Amino acid sequence: MRKKISILLCFALLTGTLAAGCSGETDKSKSTDGSGESSVSETSVSENSDKKALTKVTLNEVAHSIFYAPQYVAIEEGYFEEEGLDLELVTGFGADKVLTALISGEAQIGFMGGESSIYAYLEGANDVVVNFAQLTQRAGNFLVSREKETDFQWDILKGKDVLGGRKGGMPQMVFEYVLKQNGIDPGEMNINQSIDFGSTAAAFSGGQGDYTIEFEPAATALEKQGDGYVVASLGKDSGYVPYTSYSAKSSYMEENPQVIQAFTNALQKGMDYVQNHTPEEIAEVIAPQFKETDVDTIVTIVTRYYEQDTWKGDLVYEKESFELLQDILESADQLSKRAPYEELVTTEYAKKVLE
Repeated sequence: MRKKISILLCFALLTGTLAAGCSGETDKSKSTDGSGESSVSETSVSENSDKKALTKVTLNEVAHSIFYAPQYVAIEEGYFEEEGLDLELVTGFGADKVLTALISGEAQIGFMGGESSIYAYLEGANDVVVNFAQLTQRAGNFLVSREKETDFQWDILKGKDVLGGRKGGMPQMVFEYVLKQNGIDPGEMNINQSIDFGSTAAAFSGGQGDYTIEFEPAATALEKQGDGYVVASLGKDSGYVPYTSYSAKSSYMEENPQVIQAFTNALQKGMDYVQNHTPEEIAEVIAPQFKETDVDTIVTIVTRYYEQDTWKGDLVYEKESFELLQDILESADQLSKRAPYEELVTTEYAKKVLE
């Protein structure tokens, strides 16, 4: 299909009396036809006035949330194009789905919790998924109650019904980590883990559960609807946690180091922007990514994340953070053994940006 598109584009340029050469593919390019094989050096023609050739990259994100504001700033401010990338953003709705897209070749870069790369490694993956940039340093979800609770304490949850997350996923594991940090056994409450990641807010509105664990904008939406109230931030109560990071298969990184570097460069520009602008300015920039949410609500959500120091100043995934992640996995009984940092994390690209 892309070969056909390239031929048609070439024809259109020629018939428009533009004396320009036309080449739709590089020598190493491969087509993506649904077989799971994706291009390792695929280019597309930019619609910019200079017709600069951009490298096509598909990014599969675990969720589409204001929690990931620096990424959307980079998209809306054109930082990826500045670095020579034509970025296609796909939402996977779950780390397991993002990992599947990476392994199958449907996406070249994945954005999810680093635990997925650990699981794949320990299961004997031949092509290791390597984390190369850490975006968030706190959990991004909130505990929502049916009632206003001005003096919430975690032990209030004992005996209550809570809509939780997928077993082995970061939202659920951080929740359990917070409970244990407060001396509470997760078994002392009924945690419902049967509801799909994107459906818990609707289930809560429909009457299920006494509490629910929600990302934004779902948490604020529940408040605006009068269906719930945010009573605690898992980001604040869990401390600094390497919640989400960018990763790619080792084979892709070896064959396309310039793409990974360009991607990291663009992301760092987004990180710099949120570090040096107000929540109002950030909200205005990312608003096109959240057309269903009014700007005032976006400001409220960005401010909530901004004030709890959600985003790192740089993208370097430190060893200490990776070991903390494994501590959380062990606490949730999700690790048979620990994985080596050196095999699953590279700081080469994030550090080069800072030089």
